[in-house]
Amino acid sequence: MNIIICGAGRVGFTIAKQLSEQGHSITIIDQSSEDIQKIDDTLDVKSIVGKATYPSILEKANASESDMIIAVTRNDEINMLICQIAFSIFRIPKKIARIRSQDYLNPKFTRVFNKENLPIDVIISPEIEIAKSLQRKLEAPGALDNVPFAKNKIRLLEILIKDDCPIINIKLNELTKKFPKLDANIMGVIRNGKFLSLKKNDVIEKNDKVYVIINSTQMSDTLIAFGHNEKISNKILIIGGGNIGYNLAKNLENSFESARLKIIEKNKDRAEFLAKELNNSIIINGNGLDEEVLNEANLEEIETVLALTNDDEDNLMVSVLVEKFTKDQKSLDDKRTMALINKPNYSLLQSSLKIDDLIDPRMNTVSSILKHVHKGTIETAYTILDGEYEIIEAEIIETSELINKELKNSNLPDDIRIGAVLRNEEVIIPKSSFVFKKEDVVVFLAKKDLISIVENMFRISSI
Repeated sequence: MNIIICGAGRVGFTIAKQLSEQGHSITIIDQSSEDIQKIDDTLDVKSIVGKATYPSILEKANASESDMIIAVTRNDEINMLICQIAFSIFRIPKKIARIRSQDYLNPKFTRVFNKENLPIDVIISPEIEIAKSLQRKLEAPGALDNVPFAKNKIRLLEILIKDDCPIINIKLNELTKKFPKLDANIMGVIRNGKFLSLKKNDVIEKNDKVYVIINSTQMSDTLIAFGHNEKISNKILIIGGGNIGYNLAKNLENSFESARLKIIEKNKDRAEFLAKELNNSIIINGNGLDEEVLNEANLEEIETVLALTNDDEDNLMVSVLVEKFTKDQKSLDDKRTMALINKPNYSLLQSSLKIDDLIDPRMNTVSSILKHVHKGTIETAYTILDGEYEIIEAEIIETSELINKELKNSNLPDDIRIGAVLRNEEVIIPKSSFVFKKEDVVVFLAKKDLISIVENMFRISSI
């Protein structure tokens, strides 16, 4: 596909890198000559310095021949205008825009985004996506991530293997015998910074990050099998009541009836807004790094702390204060801390600061965008290791070459691994004799350079 990306920041750069490595023809536009120079130095894509709102710049990017435009500049209004010009003048078929302002995202005003007004096909809101991601993490205590697929019937869990995990050093083929009632399929692990697809005689090791696809009804059983029996937190403290904190609190109020939510927000006007908009959350106006404020929030009793301010350093410091307010090691082990981090180098501090989870807004946005880029019946995509691998959901249609083939005879490359199949509301962990049928919804792992093969298997030519 010919794709134009407007905005060469961290998100634009990452999308350009991943899509070019998948074989797409990419043109990236940005006003910053410095950002464009970085693109030129590292990626094999076409780059243009200029305003993407100028028709002449889009023309230079060969917009009339493009299949898709992705607007991820730092300004909502510019992203919307780019999509308008892309449609009105160049008739680009698919237009994706990152929009942050909550006012634009108000459900009352969705009619603004249509062909007659603002022709945007897909709106990506990082703050809303991150809030959903955090809610899923809270629903699966013990998991680093928890991603729904196939109408929420299938889940992907990312689980850290600790030294007390009961399945360490047990061969994969023996795990099936040990847990015969568990509908689960280990897709691979991240070990020493590399992703490994494990074979049946391989074992899981301490500090592995395991990616396992499961039947959603067996989430707690799966976590227990991997040595995690943490309880769902009821006492939750959010530090930072910006769009992420607000959307998370709103979601939790609607879905976690037993949750006792507290939010610390520094800005008085914002704190008053939160108090007005949220029904069952306690709002504290103050600095989340102030020990008196944390005492007021009863930090000692809090089970999960989420540091979601706009300041990376403040978010990291919260974890230090959590440790200070905790009386003993067992209480510290029982607490869960999550921190929003925009600077990737800070991930090196995670273990030393004892933060359970770092949230990278960039990869949340990239995953959200990528699932709308794939051809065919591909619905959901989740990226692993900065896009080296993807977990993908796709439906088998009548033109697919997989129909009526056994899994063992499907000629799938080694780096495409089938995790689970949803057939008529039934979750199946397929064995080698499994036969694919029309309308099967398949969840699988694929390496980035095999995406075009995947798209061909779930064959449909439109974008």
